[in-house]
Amino acid sequence: MQKEPRFGVIGGGSWGTAIVKMLSENLDHIGWYIRNDSIIHHIEREGNNPQYISSAQFDVSKLSLSSTIDSVVESCDILIFAIPSAFLEGELSKLTVSLKDKIIFSAIKGIVPESGLIVGEHFHEKYEIPFENIGVITGPSHAEEVAMERLSYLTIACSDTPKAEIVSEKLRSHYIRTKISDDIIGTEYAAMLKNIYAIAAGIAHGLNYGDNFQSVLMSNAIREMKRFIGCVHKMKRNINNSAYLGDLLVTGYSIFSRNRMFGNMIGKGYTVKSAMMEMNMVAEGYYAAKTAHDFMNRLEKKSKTPIIDTVYNILYKDKDPKKAFKKLTEKLD
Repeated sequence: MQKEPRFGVIGGGSWGTAIVKMLSENLDHIGWYIRNDSIIHHIEREGNNPQYISSAQFDVSKLSLSSTIDSVVESCDILIFAIPSAFLEGELSKLTVSLKDKIIFSAIKGIVPESGLIVGEHFHEKYEIPFENIGVITGPSHAEEVAMERLSYLTIACSDTPKAEIVSEKLRSHYIRTKISDDIIGTEYAAMLKNIYAIAAGIAHGLNYGDNFQSVLMSNAIREMKRFIGCVHKMKRNINNSAYLGDLLVTGYSIFSRNRMFGNMIGKGYTVKSAMMEMNMVAEGYYAAKTAHDFMNRLEKKSKTPIIDTVYNILYKDKDPKKAFKKLTEKLD
């Protein structure tokens, strides 16, 4: 890219807010789409997002806030999407301007329900964005710790290395370290799968399984993740790197993990509907569990995914969590 690219963030949730905070360490202008005008007015007046990680303070002179997605898309070159995957297509349907000349980076860890695709593939197939103009921003990191400026690590993946380097540079700061990767498919599937495993960890906790079992569960989960991603996209990758194992561990163990929280409620006896209503947040792993389960069942040579299967059966087949986990324990090693 010849000129300094203009960055825009699509989404006003916790991760979108954290990304704006990171970018504001290095940029003097950031476009930010938030659909709620009252939240925009609050940020402009008080310098913080009242709904998500409100401890993060912004220099509002750097922000160009809008409740119209067209205005942010039209004015920016690199767009970072941080909308829950369940709502992505609803927001994109509001667009009247083209995305074709834009560089898209996804900070979304889930499956688009309308297409059953990970976000990068969805942008490629539905909006004809070339894969070299699509990237992924993944952890391990939680927005809450970014807001507190606790040291965090990000992996920026794109098949076009210079574009990954540009985004990496703009996100890097004294509390954010970044590395780049060319495994856009693998990192995005890992970001999707770790939410399923975090639900499993939460269910186990809700059922009063202890730390000893949790460690076995996570050990089996990373091996299951490796098998799954190998079926999707074969390439040389180290599954023990932070973008895979690290992201799995923080999502499976952290008190900030909404997927673990969701699973914990299921383990304690909540129904799926009641857990979602009480959380008032989207647990991406709920949608991912069905997509991952269905994907493996379509393969002629199905790989073993007992953890995914167990979570799917509990969430979608109303299997009793206690009985389902009893069976799962016999399949782990």
